[in-house]
Amino acid sequence: MFKLLNILFVEDDAIEVMMFVRVLQKIGVNHRLIEASNGEEALAILKAKEIIPDIILLDLNMPKLNGIEFLKLVKSGEETRHIPVIIFTTSNNHRDIATCYKIGISGYIIKPLKYEDYLVLVKKTLEYWSSNELL
Repeated sequence: MFKLLNILFVEDDAIEVMMFVRVLQKIGVNHRLIEASNGEEALAILKAKEIIPDIILLDLNMPKLNGIEFLKLVKSGEETRHIPVIIFTTSNNHRDIATCYKIGISGYIIKPLKYEDYLVLVKKTLEYWSSNELL
């Protein structure tokens, strides 16, 4: 049985956000999506503690506070280190991948260019995490 997730989606590209929302609608799952356009905004959402995300989907290349800087803060925080963070980015840089795993990510996904591939990837990712036992 799949459970509904609170997803913190940290992405600065409005087109990417629209595509992600479209995919959620297409797969017909009503996960709660909390959007942040950069790491600073995402950090403020976490500090407010109004909604604790079940998972964080995080882009790396963002203004203000980039993905790796945000990730370090999340994984060093007592109240946030347990939240699974999945990197969702276009970067296939081996150094980025290694750094993120050292900090403590739960997965690293390179965004596909084709919409159909993107849809399948998001669907599988969300199915996996909505069937996991989360804190």
